[in-house]
Amino acid sequence: MATVVSDQDAGVIRSFSESTPFSYILKVESFSLLADDSIAETNVKCESGVFGAGGYNWKLVFYPNGNKKKNVEDHISLYLVTAGENSLQPGEEVYVDFRLFLLDQIKSKYLVVEDANTRNFCFRGEMSGAVGFDKLVSLRDFTDASNGYLIDDKCVFGAEVFVCNGRRPVPQADCLSIRKTTSEKYKHTWKVGNFSNLAAQCYEERFTAGGQKWKIVLYPQGIGDGRGTYLSLYLSLANPEDLGDGPKVSTNFCLRIVDQVHALHCTMNGTNRIFTGPTWSLGWDDFIALDDFRREDRGLLREDTCFVEAEITVSRTAMVLGTLGQNDTNSERCKCRKICSGIKQFV
Repeated sequence: MATVVSDQDAGVIRSFSESTPFSYILKVESFSLLADDSIAETNVKCESGVFGAGGYNWKLVFYPNGNKKKNVEDHISLYLVTAGENSLQPGEEVYVDFRLFLLDQIKSKYLVVEDANTRNFCFRGEMSGAVGFDKLVSLRDFTDASNGYLIDDKCVFGAEVFVCNGRRPVPQADCLSIRKTTSEKYKHTWKVGNFSNLAAQCYEERFTAGGQKWKIVLYPQGIGDGRGTYLSLYLSLANPEDLGDGPKVSTNFCLRIVDQVHALHCTMNGTNRIFTGPTWSLGWDDFIALDDFRREDRGLLREDTCFVEAEITVSRTAMVLGTLGQNDTNSERCKCRKICSGIKQFV
């Protein structure tokens, strides 16, 4: 039985249902880490794993502090988006009806949110489609313990996606657990000798920091816009294929070439940068001009040797627990694979 609460001014119908959403369930743990003061001003965006419905691939995207690109504050924003290259082909259209869910963990009922005005939303293959609600629920109501949405710093979202007249499948369910890592910095130093004889396009040095395998990638004659006139330097995931398309690693890092004489190091910084499977390498084509780098009085290259350092702080990590069984959204027995929370801020 469902109890309907209308919100016609916002074009939204809200109801409560005891039925489990049949397309997808996402359990989020340590939710407060997504909304702490250190990232309050950023447009924090989190993505679920990919799930199938009606023969297409989808995922949920939520903004725990509201979607600031749409000037939303003090609310949770939740959207359904197409996912993966195999979801929709160019020129292909699919019409869907959808409902999004938030579990009241006290009463074991779901808040069900759906559009009051539109049915059969159209997704097109040549466009990245997204539908959903800028203001799914206010943060005041969400954090009010009596509503049951956030219990022990955990919440559960859900989705139902109707494509044509497909059968009701068993829902896929994931668990996203965010945990804050220590603020300890990891530093790795790489001694690069015989610099003038480096003939290959690039060289790399591998190391481990923050539970991830990394590599420093050096282009002695530059790459991209820096080719021929700059030294290019990048920090990369050593095994990006282990992350896939969904998981992410959020880190603060810096790369530097050590000034061996004056300690006036050449340093570049990246703050809250996101490493993913597709975006697995970040750095600078124009790290330093080669003429400047080779100057003897600059102190960066001495006796044909330089020292490259990488400092990394992995600011947030998360765990995606493997698919949960039907009606088993509280299961803790699934195998884990490490990823990082979808905190996206590019500077």
